[in-house]
Amino acid sequence: MSEIIIKNLNKSFGNNKVINEFNINIKDGEFIVLVGPSGCGKSTLLRMISGLETVDEGEIFLDKKLINDLIPSKREIAMVFQSYALYPHMNVYENMSFGLKMEKLSKSEINQKVNDAAHTLQIQDLLDRKPKQLSGGQKQRVAIGRAITRNPKLFLFDEPLSNLDAALRSEMRVEISKLHKKMNSNVVYVTHDQVEAMTLADRIVILNQGNIEQFGSPNEIYSNPNNIFVAEFIGSPKMNIIKINKEQITNSNTLELFNNNITFENFKFEDDIYLGVRPEDISLKNDREIQVNVKIDLIENLGFEKIIYSKVSENQIIIKSSEKIKDQSLMISFSKDKVLFFDKNKNRIR
Repeated sequence: MSEIIIKNLNKSFGNNKVINEFNINIKDGEFIVLVGPSGCGKSTLLRMISGLETVDEGEIFLDKKLINDLIPSKREIAMVFQSYALYPHMNVYENMSFGLKMEKLSKSEINQKVNDAAHTLQIQDLLDRKPKQLSGGQKQRVAIGRAITRNPKLFLFDEPLSNLDAALRSEMRVEISKLHKKMNSNVVYVTHDQVEAMTLADRIVILNQGNIEQFGSPNEIYSNPNNIFVAEFIGSPKMNIIKINKEQITNSNTLELFNNNITFENFKFEDDIYLGVRPEDISLKNDREIQVNVKIDLIENLGFEKIIYSKVSENQIIIKSSEKIKDQSLMISFSKDKVLFFDKNKNRIR
């Protein structure tokens, strides 16, 4: 186990600033997930940690040792790529043992490490096969096994499950989580999939255009987003955001919402704001304080749950519910204590 500290990291490609003043402290044994939209700098950051990309400014410490100028093979880091990066002419055993041979370990030690990793990942029966004879999930297990054999201080995963189908992704998420708990290793994991982030991470880094928007536990980020970007990025479907104009403030703590005056105690409204409520916090009954009639545009049937796309005035409201729906128009409601507020600059104010 090792602590990872990244200080004031910057990276540009020409005039394009990819990583901007990135600072993070990763504790021993933590599973950290970097998540954000395409092009936000996730993979570039991972490549800088691994040594595959140079750092413009800043410092990377692994176990209190500055590693900026170390070549990748000297960093005690193992990386698992999206593309698996297996040698097609080598069988599974040879792929998993290749790095160990480069380190000039003895045959018995190599054999022990490969077989231990294969047993952990339940791929003992695949050691004689070539990559072309493997499924996507099997290839990913081999790639992870190759990383395990090196016994690194830090594992880096670059969108390792994106090439797998939905069912296999779910299965491999469970396997990676089990592996982390068994090895108690440090992991930095890059994904664009928020489900992976929420289910795997001890803490999540939300990246946007090279900047950290929020860094915290999955529950913290879900329940207390710093701004609208985070609020909409984490959660499926995304949070409903409704703009409230200054003219809708009927009193210092009262808003006109959907033709009703709603008072929020211990709160003062002064300017345009945004109201946020999650789809799963909306009821299809009029049993909560804030009530509104909506017209249904579309229903996505997910089996046990339904995603309901509805409209009131110019606002789309998305609802996630397992209740039965009989009409195209219905009364929905949500509680005041489930409402989040953001200022006109889209930063959280309550």
